[in-house]
Amino acid sequence: MLEIDSVTFRLGGRTILDGASARIPDGHKVGLVGKNGAGKTTLLKLIRGEFSPESGAIRLPAGARLGWVEQEAPASAASLIEVVLAADRERAALLAAIEAESDPGRIGEIHDRLATIGAHAAEARAAAILKGLGFSEEDQRRPCRDFSGGWRMRVALAGVLFAEPDLLLLDEPTNYLDLEGALWLETYLARYPHTVLLVSHDRDLLNRAVGHILHLESGRLALHAGGYDDFERRHAERLRHAAAEARRKAEMKAHLQSFVDRFRAKATKARQAQARLKMIEKLGEIAPPPLPEETRFTFPDPEPVAPPALALEKVAVGHDGRPVLARIDARIDPDDRIALLGANGEGKSTLAALLAGRLAPLEGTITRARKLRVGHFAQHQIEMLDPASSPLDHLAARLPEETEPNLRERLARFGLGAAVADLAAARLSGGQKSRLALLLATLEAPHLLILDEPTNHLDIDSRRALAEALGRWKGALVVVSHDLDFLARTVDRLWLVKGGRVCEYEGDLETYRAMLLAERGTGPKARPARAAKDAPAGPRPLSPAERRRRLAPLRQAVARAEARLEKLEALKARLDAALADPALYENGLAPKAQEWQKRRRDLERALTAAEDAWLEATARLEAEEAALAGGGEADTAKD
Repeated sequence: MLEIDSVTFRLGGRTILDGASARIPDGHKVGLVGKNGAGKTTLLKLIRGEFSPESGAIRLPAGARLGWVEQEAPASAASLIEVVLAADRERAALLAAIEAESDPGRIGEIHDRLATIGAHAAEARAAAILKGLGFSEEDQRRPCRDFSGGWRMRVALAGVLFAEPDLLLLDEPTNYLDLEGALWLETYLARYPHTVLLVSHDRDLLNRAVGHILHLESGRLALHAGGYDDFERRHAERLRHAAAEARRKAEMKAHLQSFVDRFRAKATKARQAQARLKMIEKLGEIAPPPLPEETRFTFPDPEPVAPPALALEKVAVGHDGRPVLARIDARIDPDDRIALLGANGEGKSTLAALLAGRLAPLEGTITRARKLRVGHFAQHQIEMLDPASSPLDHLAARLPEETEPNLRERLARFGLGAAVADLAAARLSGGQKSRLALLLATLEAPHLLILDEPTNHLDIDSRRALAEALGRWKGALVVVSHDLDFLARTVDRLWLVKGGRVCEYEGDLETYRAMLLAERGTGPKARPARAAKDAPAGPRPLSPAERRRRLAPLRQAVARAEARLEKLEALKARLDAALADPALYENGLAPKAQEWQKRRRDLERALTAAEDAWLEATARLEAEEAALAGGGEADTAKD
């Protein structure tokens, strides 16, 4: 059992823990949550012994092995598989002892211990972990120095998972994983045989991989059973009850005080007035529960542009003349919301750089809307912030003509208020740096915003606020993220980047998740088939829940097609209104009118294609509904 007993700790004059207590039984999987800056990472360091509490104690069972990812794996000549195998220090020590041992009895004891710890299967287990984190069999034999820092972080994570410590401490492990790796880690942690304490802001991970939530707030700890959704619902309910109780006490206090004020001077009521004064004293100071901090993002809306915002025809793109992606045919309309799906190394970042104009195509044609502005946020931009300059300095350098009050107002609209506006970037939290980089990427009101892992370092409330702000924003969005909940809140189209191609993914995010888990062998296992004598005589009728599940992807495809039709029709209406304005054909604007008429013809073709897609999706849904109503199964058309 991990026991945190009345621990108080201060750092830099700020109280991080204030008499905090919690007890985590062996084998529990626990998510440690709290606002950015609440002290979650500091608590992990206290557990690891890097800091010592001012008072109280942290106790672990005698001999308990702790494991954590402290830094990336070294850039050594050792292969990835060797680095991971070396992480199990007992196994490595036993193997070294066998080489030096000459006593047959001792050699036998060592072999017995190796068998007990499953050393014979160690290489296969290490390889499976590396594969789950995105390393091919060929990668696993390459030297660690061949990989970048982000990939070596994965190797370090693989090492600590392979070592299987009694208490596994993980601090935002999905920040350096792609969606595929994050899903694999989710299922791996759910089956991990020992205790896990996990700091994460990934809602899906906290719902699926852990069974308890440890909440750190105002220096205190509280352990709650269930996943994050359960915790969030109960926490909101507690806040509502606390607020109602505070109001009730305030009303009672006001009523008692009113009686005292009216009758204190009357001798006949003096005793009753004194009794009420004692009751007021017992009530004490009544402070309502603290309101949750408002988390904000406000993106400037761009002026409209005619569709398509961006169109790619037979495009190839790559590096050093070698294509990574080829034969790309795609278009992005001014209000499209697109997620790029695909494993690391398939070319998502290359495609994002192409769309942002940072890579030129090797072949093919890219058509951009006139005066198209593109904003691009990527994780490396956080590292590019000047550590000595404050958010206000960064913004003033980009907008030298703006007044300081206006600059501070812009910062406040991104949750960077007066408390942090003048701090050096080196002193900002990861979440605050992300906010600043997002602000700088969107200053010019882009028509197309490309976001590469924007939620790293943001807490759950900030992720939700970012999704809501993007939902209000009137522009096109292309996003790469390992956070499925964030994607579900922000996108309505999916592009799959795989095998050197880019194509529309027809399923939804849950379908994609299930496909990835099945491909990696971590999804639900199929039940064994019944023996022939137990088989039912005819097809089993579907339950209502099964029927809904079967129809859900088809209904979603119809809904996506309808939404796309509505978007295109709205764009056509706006373009028709502009073309109907006589002023468009005066004062030398005829070329512009001709360009817009061409765009309208392009829009007509897009509308025809969208109508065909809607008719096809509707026909598939109706055919499946008819088949299920008749008890059979429909044959779905294949592309």
